[in-house]
Amino acid sequence: MRVDPSFETFVENSSTALLRTAYLLTGDRGHAEDLLQTALLRTARHWSRARDSPAAYARAVLLNLSRDRIRTLFRRPKEAPMPPDVDAIHAVDAGYEQIAERRVMLHALARLPIRQRQVIVLRFYEDMTVEQTAELLGFTPGTVKSHTSRALARLRELLAGHDSMEEVPRAHR
Repeated sequence: MRVDPSFETFVENSSTALLRTAYLLTGDRGHAEDLLQTALLRTARHWSRARDSPAAYARAVLLNLSRDRIRTLFRRPKEAPMPPDVDAIHAVDAGYEQIAERRVMLHALARLPIRQRQVIVLRFYEDMTVEQTAELLGFTPGTVKSHTSRALARLRELLAGHDSMEEVPRAHR
């Protein structure tokens, strides 16, 4: 975007006063700087209209932007203040730990051979008995038990480095 030299002169002469106005409207230096930046961009875009009275135009833009900001702030949920004892805040939300554990477990399950994975999913996630699993997969109960045993041993190896995981269950005999 090519900038008219008269706009550059306006910015050099008026930006401090406009920043002060923006600060008084927002009460926050960072928001004031953002407001001023946006107001100057809009003033530059409409310089042909604003050229006659650029300070008044920029102030009107600042006022409109501050009103928009206030409307936005009222629509947002209120922020809760930090507790006085920051050390009392739990480092990780329990829900997040469950999601992380689930992701680790899914990655470990994906590394199992397909039949072992099927047996683990049916036995422990679907809570089926050995006999139900054997019937569904077309295996003998002994095959289900051996696949379960091998799969649990492999999962223990894969999950050995993850302290947050509970112990992988022993095979049911």
